[in-house]
Amino acid sequence: MSKEYLLVDGYNIIFAWNELKKLAEESIDAARDRLITIMCNYQGVKKMELILVFDAYKVAGGIGSVAKHGNIYVVYTKEAETADQYIEKTSHILSKNYKVTVATSDGLEQVIILSQGSLRMSARDLYADVSSVTQDIRQRINQYKPVKNNMLMDNLDREAADFLEKLRRKK
Repeated sequence: MSKEYLLVDGYNIIFAWNELKKLAEESIDAARDRLITIMCNYQGVKKMELILVFDAYKVAGGIGSVAKHGNIYVVYTKEAETADQYIEKTSHILSKNYKVTVATSDGLEQVIILSQGSLRMSARDLYADVSSVTQDIRQRINQYKPVKNNMLMDNLDREAADFLEKLRRKK
């Protein structure tokens, strides 16, 4: 079981996280895009296969889609298929050979995936882990940030710097 999968119930997470819930009140598309970005960053550190699933079951004639977005897979279910159904089916298949975790706060969904041998992660647990990963990313970025401004003049030898300074002052 070397490969790990994380299946994320997209709309469940959006409406469980305050930041995304507020954003969804203005634009569900913006909240969805923000969650996709967050999950891409999260996957980049965690290195598991991440599948983010959104309901599209009410979309008349919807055929569903699976697309690679950065380093994650984004799934829109087909007409008459909920994210829960997709996640249950996928976790059942994957859990036979891989470690599978499902991120949702849907209680019934958690019971079903646990009975199939998958692990569960609540929206709150995912938020805490994402926050921790985000903090780690910020620390890594700050570690390599230059201490001072990276000015051209600071990186030139004395002769070249004097020449450019004369040009600047038109001497």
